[in-house]
Amino acid sequence: MSVHPTAIVDPGAKLGLDVEIGPYCIIGPDVTIGDNCWLQHHVTLLGPTTVGARNRFHAYCSIGQQSQDLKYEGEPTFLEIGSDNTFREFCTVNRATAAGSTTRVGNFNHVLAYSHIAHDCRVDDYVIFSNNTTLAGHVEVEDYAIIGGLTAVHQFCRIGKHSICGGCTKIVQDVPPYMIADGNPAEIRGINLVGLERRGFAAELIRILKESYRILYRSNLNYEASDCRAPNAIRHGGTSPAINSIHRTQPARHYPIESAWV
Repeated sequence: MSVHPTAIVDPGAKLGLDVEIGPYCIIGPDVTIGDNCWLQHHVTLLGPTTVGARNRFHAYCSIGQQSQDLKYEGEPTFLEIGSDNTFREFCTVNRATAAGSTTRVGNFNHVLAYSHIAHDCRVDDYVIFSNNTTLAGHVEVEDYAIIGGLTAVHQFCRIGKHSICGGCTKIVQDVPPYMIADGNPAEIRGINLVGLERRGFAAELIRILKESYRILYRSNLNYEASDCRAPNAIRHGGTSPAINSIHRTQPARHYPIESAWV
């Protein structure tokens, strides 16, 4: 373990093996840092916060500060961060609001400079936040999602797995899994074909996703009518959790389709 002489580490903090804490970092009480974490310099970690192993915090990150929700009155709330995440310069991640609640960040996420994860958010695994991504409270971001730079996500929205949001996008409704959302306000532009191919999705599964997308979002049918037709496309290629996750997503909170992009 290496702690720079200018760093301030509260006696109540718990540090794992081979943790490196750089100049002018501040580690508060009720902070647990897992093995092999690296804090560059001027990093602030406040608690109650639990950080897993092999996380990297670049300069001026502020992690575990209290919720910015005006309802917060000092109740004990929590932040949990998994392992193998990278937080670049000036990132902020806040604890939850209601007593006993938790903001959660998973594993293998890449959070670029100036990004913000607000109170009560849930970020799963392998997510990429481009510079200046901003999540309001209670947002859920699922596995392998990519959020473009300068994108803002309204509270209580969900960003589906393997989806991608374009830069400078305004997200005020759910982004379905496997889709592309772009614009201000955002609209669904199609399936995330390049991303799915890079993740090794089979060609047949991509074909079924395209067909399900066409039926659910481009058929000009209401949800009840498209709900009757979608299972036929699914049966042609066999059932799939990927297809079912699109089919289950609440349509009332989806974006419209921009016909000029299809």
